[in-house]
Amino acid sequence: MSQHTLCITLGDPGGLGPELIKRCLPGQADEDWKYLVIGPRVALERLQKPGETSFWTDLDAVEDIVGAESGIYLHQPPELSRIGYPVGAPSMEGGLASGAALKKAVEVLKAGIAQGLLTCPLNKAMLQKAGYDFPGHTEFLAEHFGVGADGVCMHLCGHDMDDTGAPLLRVSLVTTHPPLSQVPSLISRERILRCLRLTSVFLKSLCLHGPIAVCGLNPHAGESGRIGKEEEKTIIPALQAAQEEGLNVEGPFPADTLFHFAAKGEYPAVLAMYHDQGLAPLKLLHFGEAVNVTLGLPCPRTSPDHGTGYDVVGTGKASTKSFLAALDMVRKMIVGCKEAV
Repeated sequence: MSQHTLCITLGDPGGLGPELIKRCLPGQADEDWKYLVIGPRVALERLQKPGETSFWTDLDAVEDIVGAESGIYLHQPPELSRIGYPVGAPSMEGGLASGAALKKAVEVLKAGIAQGLLTCPLNKAMLQKAGYDFPGHTEFLAEHFGVGADGVCMHLCGHDMDDTGAPLLRVSLVTTHPPLSQVPSLISRERILRCLRLTSVFLKSLCLHGPIAVCGLNPHAGESGRIGKEEEKTIIPALQAAQEEGLNVEGPFPADTLFHFAAKGEYPAVLAMYHDQGLAPLKLLHFGEAVNVTLGLPCPRTSPDHGTGYDVVGTGKASTKSFLAALDMVRKMIVGCKEAV
């Protein structure tokens, strides 16, 4: 197997990112992978016990990893070397470190030095306070990769790290975080079609088969127009266009029954119209262990499905399940489906 390089951003250095990396990454090292962690060195150094050997190798220049052996490497952007970061609390310094690491990660991925990205949690308010005018990771990456907000699709999923075949929910979202009152006006044929295309590509990368099930917007999927017109005017035409393209899609289905069948494994993925429609059932089943995936970027990107966790930093109570699932997922996306064509 050829060797791969995964880029990992520390996120907010005062949050759970450094701790999750220290607890999880050394146990994942093998000859097929190199891990390039980007962020302030002090965030990892303060986790080391007296006399403990560092589990990473410092890299002054990120391109030096190209000829390096497998292992864990750390690159600290120079502008972060003389800054202090409070632990377990939001800070502008943490936002600055998060943004600088993301910016460097994009450079690394564009240059082909790494093939995928795992982002540790950041504080969105502090990212903006530090001068990075983006709502979060997804928008930052979409802009800097040149695909724009309309070129990506937010996807969250449970992940079977042990390949047991257990049923899982995988949910893509047509809309992400607008007020509920704005959702009907934001649902369009183009948005639905884009998300179906991207979700189909994602499923193929994981060797998953079967139809993508699409939720209706209204109760009972509109009941043929008696409870809302969005299904007939927008959703059904989008599904017909997707089917004409050869995509395996079905619906629209009433969301209150669809997720019962999806959770039993009858559909590899669901397309929901809005945030809580899709993520309430997903988090009911996979809370604390789900993976956030950005579909539509030129490289795989995953993230743990939780925040900075300031209240549990340093206590050892934080679960590693979501981080490990995000790590396993992005590696599988990088390697791709190995089924014979």
